[in-house]
Amino acid sequence: MCDFNNLSDEEKSKYHQLLTDTANIFGGIGNFLQLLEAIRDRKSHPIISNESIFRFSQGTITWNKVVFNDKLSLLLSTRINESKQENFLPHKDSKQYKKVLNLIRTLSPIVFEVKLKDESEFSIHPFDKINDNVTLLNPIFDAIFFCSVNTVKKILTYEKRD
Repeated sequence: MCDFNNLSDEEKSKYHQLLTDTANIFGGIGNFLQLLEAIRDRKSHPIISNESIFRFSQGTITWNKVVFNDKLSLLLSTRINESKQENFLPHKDSKQYKKVLNLIRTLSPIVFEVKLKDESEFSIHPFDKINDNVTLLNPIFDAIFFCSVNTVKKILTYEKRD
């Protein structure tokens, strides 16, 4: 998803709608982008916080398990190839297959709970399991924690051309 320029119009529209709906939960695009900028401004990535919490002006994000730096590094390096492969998992013959499979097994049970000051709340899972062989990074999770703010802005302002 973060390779937005290489997506089809259909995929761009799908991600636009998904992130627009998510931004509306946060009180609008401006509030959503403030969250993303707050996450990007942190010196160390918030997902590896020992307290498993990230506080921002509109609320908090908490999760139920500490994520270690080695898992974050593997996640960051693996997500780059997801759109080319159309799968977060590398091919079974790949040297990285077992490591990535273990990463998915480690992170899949984690639930990221978003609680906003207006008392609305929702949860995000890191992965979407399509079938036994295909797992994708959850696009909302990817947008909140990893995509560049400029890419998310592109997605949110996308208009399909006829």
